[in-house]
Amino acid sequence: MLKRTASRRIRAGDVLVNGVVADNHTVITGDERIIVDGQAILLPENYTYVVYNKPVGVDCNCRPNDPASIVNHLVLPKRLFPVGRLDKDSHGLLLLTDNGGLCHRLLSTDAHYRKTYRVSVRPHYQRPDIGSAFRDHMQQGVELDGLRTLPCELVMIGVNQFVITLRQGLHRQIRRMSRVLGYHVTDLQRISIGDVELEGLALGDWRYLKGDIFADCTAGSINTVPL
Repeated sequence: MLKRTASRRIRAGDVLVNGVVADNHTVITGDERIIVDGQAILLPENYTYVVYNKPVGVDCNCRPNDPASIVNHLVLPKRLFPVGRLDKDSHGLLLLTDNGGLCHRLLSTDAHYRKTYRVSVRPHYQRPDIGSAFRDHMQQGVELDGLRTLPCELVMIGVNQFVITLRQGLHRQIRRMSRVLGYHVTDLQRISIGDVELEGLALGDWRYLKGDIFADCTAGSINTVPL
């Protein structure tokens, strides 16, 4: 809700950043002078970062009237928002923060930061178990709605199981890529974003991160120290 309100104010030209009318692509690092309707806005000096091991069935939306919403499953000392999404039918690592500038940078199409997933699939119809042809197709890129996905890294870890690292975040990308090649995803777990890992975090639990994380997020590096 707050994000939609902020977007409306920006579109209306009510927000100035360093004396310039902002748009939805304006990047905030924390040193800017921000004016909204003539009033200076003070940005927080210290941001909060949380890693959450999201269970299947929890939706990343922030609608309190939705029983599946993350706000009804994750109780934190302060209000944070998810950085991007992890599908309702997927589980694993989800980042939350109050650092809007960081969220903007990480979700930028130019960021290409690493996201790694452990995936299980089953073949459609009479297709064989996944092999080198599947791996090569996935790594080279798959055509999705007229757009070829970026090259990625894939390592097979078992029968119809693999670990894949992406540097883009198309909607339900791994599920759609697998479907194009004739396979259905039965389990999808995000295990890391950059250098941030679950590190044995129990399903449904969360922990703080601290330090200068995401300092080089545009190059795909995310450095963090557990609190």
